[in-house]
Amino acid sequence: MGELFRSEEMTLAQLFLQSEAAYCCVSELGEIGMVQFRDLNPDVNVFQRKFVNEVRRCEEMDRKLRFVEKEIKKANIQIVDTGENPEVPSPRDMIDMEATFEKLENELKEINTNQEALKKNFLELTELKHILRRTQQFFDEMEDPSLLEESSILLDPNEPHRVAPLRLGFVAGVIGRERIPTFERMLWRVCRGNVFLRQAEIEDPLEDPTLGSQVHKSVFIIFFQGDQLKNRVKKICEGFRATLYPCPETPQERKEMLAGVNARIDDLQMVLNQTEDHRQRVLQAAAKTVRVWFIKVRKMKAIYHTLNLCNIDVTQKCLIAEVWCPVSDMDSIQFALRRGTEKSGSTVPSILNRMQTNQTPPTYNKTSKFTSGFQSIVDAYGIGSYREMNPAPYTIITFPFLFAVMFGDLGHGVLMTSAALYLVLRETRLIAQKSDNEMFNMVFAGRYIILLMGIFSMYTGLIYNDCFSKSLNIFGSGWSVRPMFDSKRGGNWTFDTLKGSAALQLDPAVDGVFSGPYPIGIDPIWNIAINKLSFLNSFKMKMSVILGVSHMLFGVTLSLFNHLYFQKPLNIYLGFIPEILFMACLFGYLVILVFYKWVSYNVHISKDAPSLLIAFINMFLFNYSDTTNKPLYRGQMAIQIILIVIALACVPCMLIVKTLVLRRQHMWKKHLGTQNFGGIRVGNGPTEDEAGIIQHDQLAQQCDEEPELIGWDYWFNFGDVAVHQAIHTIEYCLGCISNTASYLRLWALSLAHAQLSEVLWKMVMHIGLSSKSIGGFVLLAIVFYFFAVLTVAILLIMEGLSAFLHALRLHWVEFQNKFYCGQGFKFLPFTFESILEGRSED
Repeated sequence: MGELFRSEEMTLAQLFLQSEAAYCCVSELGEIGMVQFRDLNPDVNVFQRKFVNEVRRCEEMDRKLRFVEKEIKKANIQIVDTGENPEVPSPRDMIDMEATFEKLENELKEINTNQEALKKNFLELTELKHILRRTQQFFDEMEDPSLLEESSILLDPNEPHRVAPLRLGFVAGVIGRERIPTFERMLWRVCRGNVFLRQAEIEDPLEDPTLGSQVHKSVFIIFFQGDQLKNRVKKICEGFRATLYPCPETPQERKEMLAGVNARIDDLQMVLNQTEDHRQRVLQAAAKTVRVWFIKVRKMKAIYHTLNLCNIDVTQKCLIAEVWCPVSDMDSIQFALRRGTEKSGSTVPSILNRMQTNQTPPTYNKTSKFTSGFQSIVDAYGIGSYREMNPAPYTIITFPFLFAVMFGDLGHGVLMTSAALYLVLRETRLIAQKSDNEMFNMVFAGRYIILLMGIFSMYTGLIYNDCFSKSLNIFGSGWSVRPMFDSKRGGNWTFDTLKGSAALQLDPAVDGVFSGPYPIGIDPIWNIAINKLSFLNSFKMKMSVILGVSHMLFGVTLSLFNHLYFQKPLNIYLGFIPEILFMACLFGYLVILVFYKWVSYNVHISKDAPSLLIAFINMFLFNYSDTTNKPLYRGQMAIQIILIVIALACVPCMLIVKTLVLRRQHMWKKHLGTQNFGGIRVGNGPTEDEAGIIQHDQLAQQCDEEPELIGWDYWFNFGDVAVHQAIHTIEYCLGCISNTASYLRLWALSLAHAQLSEVLWKMVMHIGLSSKSIGGFVLLAIVFYFFAVLTVAILLIMEGLSAFLHALRLHWVEFQNKFYCGQGFKFLPFTFESILEGRSED
């Protein structure tokens, strides 16, 4: 149970694995995911390690599988995901897997190559078919097609006015439809208008075999005279990537060629269909097992990566590894090693030995699907130092509660709770879908946080008596508006008085007007009161101060458990006690005054109640002659002077006394000749020297752990310790003031949310409710649609995100800095779980 409030107790262990059993043992450790391997070869290049060839073979198999997966997705075939967790294949199975993947890749490449060649041939025949058809149409449209044919026309030599025989040539082809205008202008400019172009669009798009996309093309025919123009036209066609095809001269030849082309297209279409069917069968068979293949290959790759972190003894028969692991899971690790040894067939058992080390272990907090979201909030601030108090269990309650204080609305809380309940109840199905939407995955990961935020918002909305800016009159108001005595007018109110007055003041001191407080929350009559905002301002501001001081005092109290666990009595007497006294004597006293004023002053004497703010300021100024602000109780001056003196006395205790005691302890230990007294090392590095450097740097920056945590083998600099202690003391004393003021955001955001909800009701929903005609129902439906959209978009999403961020800040800055250092590093066990979730191994 203690691990819930602290990180797991970790130990450094040494593994001795036989070479033939190392693969299976690491495989079993990856299945349970309880050990973090250390790199024992930090100076060895990754390409010079023992199992680098096996890693390369795994990467090559992974590349082939990615190629197969790409082809499957290109064919729009669904990859089968049964959620199966296949066992790690043995090393000897790698040869069979390589042969299988090589055969599959070659087969797919051969199919793709043949299919691309067939499609290219099919495209050429299709384009030639369209050219033959369109060319014949061009010639038929001419009045005298014989004049345009390439054949020569002999003229009568007896005619003196006729010129020499005229000979015209032509070329035909296809070109991209978008290039036609530019192509036509280029032909006109280069050939100076001495060519004749005819073009027509191909209605059906054609498939590009290289890109696999649909393209739109047009058929063209160009008439010209002479070889010079012919060469120019061909160069222009080549520059515009137009494809030229041979076109017969006579209609009969074109007709016969078209018939042959159609026959070849039919045969080619049949071959293409058979090729595509064969490709589909191959890909469908691969789609059933590709996910299992991926898992097997990546597990093997992860195992060989891990084996590269180990040392090999001189006999080349044993691998030595060092791992971080939880002490409570040592038995499970032993069983996993035993299973791996039995699976490999080795007769020599694997050995697991605990080691003694000065390096700080990684921080490991066990979480469930409920607590993982709250632990992530804490870890985002910083990974906790080893075995210090974990704020996550307390965050489960305080975080959604502080959010709800700012987001207090019963209606909005119901909507938020309903959305979170949908995610929680359907979490199994939603996890199986494996959505790639990053925003949805982030919301889904925090579904339990949202659920608690919605439930707490319903509670605070009930306390505020606020539901979509309206109050719920469940138990009946404690105020009565029946005719009462009017001291100014000298008589009782009448119904005429009520009808003729826009606003009247209800006096709770008059009998019969105020029958008692509302059973739960705020009386609904405040919703129609003119001074509603003044009343809620006072109530929520005091409530924010009370919650803030209580939250900070709780954080300081948690630091006591850190000092007790790490056996730091000096931190208790000269750290925790002055801190708790300083805050309690000042701001704890302010909270007591708030409760005292609420209890001591009733409706009859409330007008004479003194101001708490003025009283608190006079307390610091030692001003007790202020006649405008009377004392709250007898002996107030003496008690407040004592509290101020105690608070001021706590400052030199933290600032001076503790530093002097640290120096005296150091001199005493130095005189005795002992070293490394007190504290623990905090370092994260592969060597002891680097660990010591990191330890010194991190401990000098810690917020709660004082300089005596630094090992006494480091030289003691009195100036450094004094400066550090002065910074800590000033930061804490000023932080008590600034942090208390920071909690007033609870008051500000709560009022802002309530006012925004009220404005939205009056400006939108009030329009639909104002009409009493038959058409008002239609208007109400339209207005309600906009009201619902704006409520979700503005009040739920934007305001909810704002309250979430402010609650996050209150926990990180105002609460956790009282006891939480967050200077550790996370426990990252070797596990196959990330492979099953679809993430690649680092």
